[in-house]
Amino acid sequence: MACHQPFPSVVKEWGSPASRVALAAPKTPATLKRTEQASPRGGREPRERKKRKAVWKNVQAKAWKPLLALEFTCKAVVNLSSEVEKRLLLVNKMFGTVVVGVGIAGLARIRDLMNPMPSSPSEHLKLFGFVSRRSFGNINEAKQISLEDALRSKEIHAAFISTENRSHEENIRMFLEAGKHVLVEYPMALSAKAAHELWEMAEQKGKILHVEHIELLTEEYKQLKKEVAGKDLVKGTLHFTGSVLDENKTGFPAFSGIARLTWLIDLFGDLTVTSATREKQRDKNYSRMTVHFQTANKKPLTWIEERGPGMRREKKINFCFTSGCMENFPQAPRSAVGLFMQDQNLFAKKLLGQVSKEELAAEKWRILRCLDLAEVIQQHCEQLENICS
Repeated sequence: MACHQPFPSVVKEWGSPASRVALAAPKTPATLKRTEQASPRGGREPRERKKRKAVWKNVQAKAWKPLLALEFTCKAVVNLSSEVEKRLLLVNKMFGTVVVGVGIAGLARIRDLMNPMPSSPSEHLKLFGFVSRRSFGNINEAKQISLEDALRSKEIHAAFISTENRSHEENIRMFLEAGKHVLVEYPMALSAKAAHELWEMAEQKGKILHVEHIELLTEEYKQLKKEVAGKDLVKGTLHFTGSVLDENKTGFPAFSGIARLTWLIDLFGDLTVTSATREKQRDKNYSRMTVHFQTANKKPLTWIEERGPGMRREKKINFCFTSGCMENFPQAPRSAVGLFMQDQNLFAKKLLGQVSKEELAAEKWRILRCLDLAEVIQQHCEQLENICS
């Protein structure tokens, strides 16, 4: 009768039919003793047993490999399914929002939240109302609600802070403590210490803190950045003029004008303040702040922030590179999407988890670094004013 051999390779390694029978036979103490006595070299059976165990271990390993691979694949599929499920939940999620403050920026926020771009991240934002110290009733079908209701409502997930600069810090803190995401107009605070504390609070609570910087979204600036990219700076000046501001509400010029500082940091990298002065003519309501920086490559940059009655809002540049000087802004087409809508889309992308950790980290560094520098500038100017007085 033919013998069925399920593992030919194993049978081959076990040797002749006689040895297989001998190995397969049950071993009693007497049998083991006889075997050892009959063996000319002694100890043959233990060596055969060891060999048989090694072969069987090899068979088991080969049999388990596909099963282990299948188990790993199943775990990977489960993890992937979980991640996909999370993303699908975010994609389908709606975020209730409230606008705090109804000045020029606040009204623009209400308009864009009520009329989001089709097929854009902003379609995931739903306006529940606005908060204001003044009584309006409704604005473009948006209803006015109290600050307490906005903080308490479980339907509101994010707040758009569009108040005067002086109250940004307080409002951010209140809404973060209430567990809301926050979008705030620049500057987020009027001190570097407060800004760092607020950012740390947002991270601890797992909330998005987005600081609006629409000056980086203009087509004019985008084109300028392309022109500057890759060029070696020799020296440069950015000169801004504008109308008078109430510093009790807007803060020191280094903070209220932080959009210009943001330009310089974004264009030329980290900067160091070498000197800062401020000229004030109270009788004429005139102010001129002049700040000198040094780039990481020891190249000089100057920022001038000048304000007075009737002064036109304007920016002038004079950037000199090894390849030549740039004194005029490059021509740029008008964007089809408004600046506040672009900023709103970016905030919504953050809420939906569509912005990389690297981009978020770079943005955080830029914002906090600019606020650190603004505080250093203020300290330089005030120290000199105290000496002169």
